[in-house]
Amino acid sequence: MEKEVMIVTGAGQISMAIARRMGYGKKIVMGDKNIHNAKTIAEIMNNAGFDVEPVEMDLSSRESIKALISKAQEYGKITMLVNGAGVSPSQAPVEVIFKVDLYGTAILLEEVGKVIASGGVGVTISSQSGKRMPQLTAEEDALLACTPTEELLSLDLLQPENIKDTLHAYQMAKRCNEKRVMAEAVKWGERGARLNSISPGIIVTPLAIDEFNGPRGDFYKNMFAKCPAGRPGTADEVANVAELLMSDKGAFITGTDFMCDGGATASYYYGALKPQE
Repeated sequence: MEKEVMIVTGAGQISMAIARRMGYGKKIVMGDKNIHNAKTIAEIMNNAGFDVEPVEMDLSSRESIKALISKAQEYGKITMLVNGAGVSPSQAPVEVIFKVDLYGTAILLEEVGKVIASGGVGVTISSQSGKRMPQLTAEEDALLACTPTEELLSLDLLQPENIKDTLHAYQMAKRCNEKRVMAEAVKWGERGARLNSISPGIIVTPLAIDEFNGPRGDFYKNMFAKCPAGRPGTADEVANVAELLMSDKGAFITGTDFMCDGGATASYYYGALKPQE
């Protein structure tokens, strides 16, 4: 018997929280570059009554993404996408951040957009970090949104001489995610489907713990201490936003980005986190 299928990329805490919230009754095909991670999450969820199949998948490879989609199609029509895959500024060099977080996400949204079922919906996890870099020009935003995927990494604004460090690369990738979602949502809409992004702040996950222990650890700890919420967030709180966006309650929401950052971005511009000039 065919099932509706949810594709999940990135076997992490946020992906699992959203999959648990929205994946009941569906076949969940979970891809991760580290198959051990995918198997671990699959075991946890399957023991809780879900139907999850772990698959090895490299977000930076179009062929790997297409193979994941083909596997998902074996079970039925694809009605949901949750993209939680990515690397952080402390985990990878500039080139890898761009190849995975920027280029890989663009490919995934494009390829799933070719097959998503009518009434389908997707969310991709971006980051409030993309809101903290200077605004780009309208022309630069349009390039990030609409440049053919195979030409993205050749854009002048993404060349090494124009990127300060891995944090800047990560911010640029997340800005691209936001703009790419807007452009792809138009195409998804032609199939009767919706697409949005969520930009979390400091969420306690293994990736965040890497950041806490990395070179910018004090910065991040200061961020959640001084944001209006006064604490880091949880994966379930991101899933709360995803539930709105992916359910019928979000039927009129597509092509947009929702921040879930405890007010950190607001404080960065207008509060205690504002950089000293």
